Amino acid sequence: MGESVSLAGHAAVVTGAGAGLGRAEALALAEAGVAVVVNDMGDAAHEVAEEIVASGGQAIAVTGDVSDWALGGRLVEESVKAFGSFDILVNNAGIIRDKMIFNLTESDWDDVIRVHLKGHAATSHAAAVYWRQASKAAGGPVYGRVVNTSSEAFLFGSAGQPNYSAAKAGITALTLSTAQGLARYGVTANAICPRARTAMTADAFGEAGATTGLDPLAPERVATLVRYLASPASSEITGQVFVVYGKMVALMAAPTVENRFDAAGSAFTVEELDEQLSSYFIGRGPYETYAAYSIAELEKVALAVD
Repeated sequence: MGESVSLAGHAAVVTGAGAGLGRAEALALAEAGVAVVVNDMGDAAHEVAEEIVASGGQAIAVTGDVSDWALGGRLVEESVKAFGSFDILVNNAGIIRDKMIFNLTESDWDDVIRVHLKGHAATSHAAAVYWRQASKAAGGPVYGRVVNTSSEAFLFGSAGQPNYSAAKAGITALTLSTAQGLARYGVTANAICPRARTAMTADAFGEAGATTGLDPLAPERVATLVRYLASPASSEITGQVFVVYGKMVALMAAPTVENRFDAAGSAFTVEELDEQLSSYFIGRGPYETYAAYSIAELEKVALAVD
C-alpha cells in the first residue's frame, strides 16, 4: 500500500455505523488502520466496535441520535479523548418514511429532515469547529476529511420520497458549503450517492440474486470509495459528488445553463415571457425536466459485474 492511501494513525467518526452501509464503512476504515468512533442509536454500535477490536483494530461506541446537536461535539471529543485525534467524518445515519407528497405527514417530513440533514449538519459543525481551532493552533492546514451520504433520489426527485429527496439535496448543498468553508484549513468534503443492499433499502433492492463473488450492491463496494476519500491521496478532491455502486464510480458534473431568455427592454412583461418560454417548452417530454434521469443509464455498466 502506497503512503498516499495509508490511513494508519488516523481517527474517524462514522455515524449510522451499527449496520448496513455505515458498518461496512467503519470496518473498511478500521482495516486500513483507522481508530473508529462507531455511532448509532443502540447496542449495534457496541457490537460493531467490539467486532473491530476483536479483529485487532481500535474502536469505541458512542450511542445517540445524530440530530441531537450536542452529540456532534461529543463524538469529536470522544475521538480525541480515546485516540488523541479526530481526522475523518463519515456521515451515514439516516431513516426513511416513504410517502407520496399527498400522503406525507408532518412527522414523516420532520423525522427524515431531522435525522438526515440536521444530523449531517450537527456533526459537520462540530468537526469544523475542531479543525478550525486545530489549524489556528498549528499555524497552517490540518488533516480533515468529510464524506457525506447523499442519494440519487435528489437527482431524480423520487416521487415516493419527497422528504428523503429534499434531505439529500440539502446534504449535497451542505457538502459544497463545507468544502468551500473549510478549504483554507486543509479539509476536504465530498458527497457520495451510493446504492447498497441494506435493511433500509430492502424494499427497493430486495434479496441478492444468484451471483458468484461479491454482490453488485454489497455495501463493501461503497466502503472502498469512502476509504479512498478519507485518505491522503484524495487531497485534491473536494466539493464533488460521486455516484457509486457495482463496479462503478461516476463523477457528477455541475448543472449547466440550458438556455437563456432576455427581455427586449429593461424588464420582462408577462406577454413577452409567454412568447419566449411557451414556444420553447411546447412538445417537451415529461422526463425533460431538471431531474437527471440520464443517470439511470449508468446501471447498465455498474451492475454488469463479472
